[in-house]
Amino acid sequence: MKNWAGNLEYSAASVARPGSVSELAELVASAERVKALGSRHCFNDVADTPGVQVLLDRLPSDVEVDTSRRVARVAGGLTYGDLGLALEAQGWALHNMASLPHISVAGAVQTGTHGSGIASPSLASAVKAVEFVRASGEVERLEEADGDEFFGSVVGLGALGIVTALELSVEPTYQVRQQVFEGLPWDTVLANYDAVAGDGYSVSLFTDYAGESVPQAWRKVRVDAEPGPAPSSFHGGSPAKVARHPLPDMDALNCTQQLDLPGPWLDRLPHFRHEFTPSAGDELQTEYLLPRSQAAGALQAVRGLAGKLAPLLFVSEVRTIAADEFWLSPSYRQDSVALHFTWRPLQADVEAFLPELEAALAPYAARPHWGKLFTVTTPELERLFPRFADFRDLVAKRDPEGKFRNAYLDRILA
Repeated sequence: MKNWAGNLEYSAASVARPGSVSELAELVASAERVKALGSRHCFNDVADTPGVQVLLDRLPSDVEVDTSRRVARVAGGLTYGDLGLALEAQGWALHNMASLPHISVAGAVQTGTHGSGIASPSLASAVKAVEFVRASGEVERLEEADGDEFFGSVVGLGALGIVTALELSVEPTYQVRQQVFEGLPWDTVLANYDAVAGDGYSVSLFTDYAGESVPQAWRKVRVDAEPGPAPSSFHGGSPAKVARHPLPDMDALNCTQQLDLPGPWLDRLPHFRHEFTPSAGDELQTEYLLPRSQAAGALQAVRGLAGKLAPLLFVSEVRTIAADEFWLSPSYRQDSVALHFTWRPLQADVEAFLPELEAALAPYAARPHWGKLFTVTTPELERLFPRFADFRDLVAKRDPEGKFRNAYLDRILA
């Protein structure tokens, strides 16, 4: 099997698709090495294993909402798109979604994935409880009341067990309008990034870092907070006259509805529609999160590399994420700006360039997204993530024989 992008072939000796949690528990208990595989939207080997690769798509996937507690119990292997449909049918919603609804809930949470919004924390922030199959085969549940271990495990890189279910905070369904603006002057963005990023429920900038303006800003607003029509301009940008794709030469057919038309949250917060595959997967991705207060300096630093980016880059997206408390979350205890890079399928060239990009962002304490390409080493990770050593200790405690270890964890945990 290969990942979605096709840049990685998994090395598993065998593949299993258990039909129940008890069957999964027996499998884990008897395996020497084992790892769960979600929707395969990671661009590195975080989910690889030399042992048994476990697919969770046959586990029961009903979405149960406890209306009194406002939480939904969700199977870990469910995609956000399918979860959104189930919640909407019951009149409920999530606080945010990532740009792709095709990713699995457990995989997204375990790698610290996020959407965008100056007041919206990562997808992991919705987690109120998580259920694991541990290395012994024991099924264990952690809740917020469990304190440190909960916050060390929710974003856990698959190192602490296989996530079978999560309880997510939900709220009553709501509607969103999506607007696209073109040609925001860089001078305006850099002079007051917070004003731009905070002008909407979710704001994303799409750029190649060249020129004097940002080609596109995608603004999403909740109808209950802003019922009026879209503004005639957005920080110097003009409304797009037709639906746009983040890549200027691509058809917008598979993008979510724009042009200020209201619709359910699940059909507006992602950039791409659930019913369409967003692309053939012929791309690579990298992302770094750094303190939002450092946004202008970091953006200027990357603009200085625009000429070197040009032959490698499809597009870059700039988003914001509110702080959370999860030890390995790239937005741990910091309101963050995320610089996301979608690369052409030139892996050797991209990997050769990444150290230069990371060096340019190093003064801004840029933390990598765990599921994408990066070259940041263990000593740097220890400096960037204050609870990194605690996480290493937690892994040693919960998986002393390294059943869930793989080459990726061996590299970063050293």
